[in-house]
Amino acid sequence: MAGTTVQWIAGSVQEILQISGLTLQTFLVLCATFLLVCAVFRRSRNLPPYPAGRVPVFGHLRALAAWRRQYGDVFTLRMGMEDEVFLNGYTAVKDALVDRSELFASTIPGYLLDVLVGFGKGILGAPWGPGYRQRKRFATTVLKNLGMKVGRGSIEDNIREEASCLRNKIAESNGQPVDIAHDVSVAVSNIICSMTVGKRYDYEDETFRELYKAIAAITFEVGTGRIIGAFPLLRFVPVVNRAFVNALEENSKVRNVLREEISRHREHLDRENPRDFIDFCLLEVEQQEKVDGLTEENVLHVTTELFFAGTETTTNTLLWSLLFMTLNPDVQNKVQEELDAVVGASLPALSHRSQLTYVNACLLETMRIRTLLQL
Repeated sequence: MAGTTVQWIAGSVQEILQISGLTLQTFLVLCATFLLVCAVFRRSRNLPPYPAGRVPVFGHLRALAAWRRQYGDVFTLRMGMEDEVFLNGYTAVKDALVDRSELFASTIPGYLLDVLVGFGKGILGAPWGPGYRQRKRFATTVLKNLGMKVGRGSIEDNIREEASCLRNKIAESNGQPVDIAHDVSVAVSNIICSMTVGKRYDYEDETFRELYKAIAAITFEVGTGRIIGAFPLLRFVPVVNRAFVNALEENSKVRNVLREEISRHREHLDRENPRDFIDFCLLEVEQQEKVDGLTEENVLHVTTELFFAGTETTTNTLLWSLLFMTLNPDVQNKVQEELDAVVGASLPALSHRSQLTYVNACLLETMRIRTLLQL
């Protein structure tokens, strides 16, 4: 028994050294460091059973290593209804991700998400190729022209104005408990709206309320409907397909609002003075100078993706940060002290960022410990 255990350990060490390219001396240093950390931070013993055969530090790498010996540096495992290809060793990884990078540059397909983003008609989820590169380059250039940058002409002034509106809205509660989730989401979304559709919404605007509720619902349903991504045929099964059906219904609401905005922009388009993202896109649809074959359908999908990408992520970051500071008054006090010392009575600016080290650390810690999206 003891001899078998020694052979198992020796085999594990040999496999780890081969895969990682470590020297024996480096490996021993890492093991010593690991054991020291384990001695200081012991794991709780109150845990469910753990499968046997794991290797310290590297978990179940030995199982993958065994398959590598049997099948070579490139082998396939079945995950649900999808085949997952595993690459082992420097040569195989470099050959795939460096030497043939364009062949592997596309995002992993997922049925539910692909349906929502129009099967690659926008940027998110689009297959790697000229169309994707042109749309992404064009969108990035337009956003920079509209102020998504640091320095003169930045959208920073819009952000500070919106922050001031949010502060005034919260002040209306006169110190009474109030749920500010909706107000925070409106403030964040208004920044996206000012760039994409050229206007901001009032905090009580009914159209915007429905738009934001739909975006939040879609994000939730995509997270809960992952089984449809693994088994697309289940979208036809009642009850099981509830998340899929709900996501499509909410997605149609978002698209209807944006279609109306695109129609309104087309009717009042000033070709000499484009005002926002949709204006720039409609001009490109007419001129076809930078994006081959760009259509209004592409514009609809790209604009929808901007709303999704820019709304939920920032809103959730702010809401989680506020919750954690509420639960940790000492952290909240330190954040307030640093803001008072650096910013004073005015609103924060990008120029203050390098001086707000503790505030930045709190935001990064929030993003580390809490998932911002369920995708």
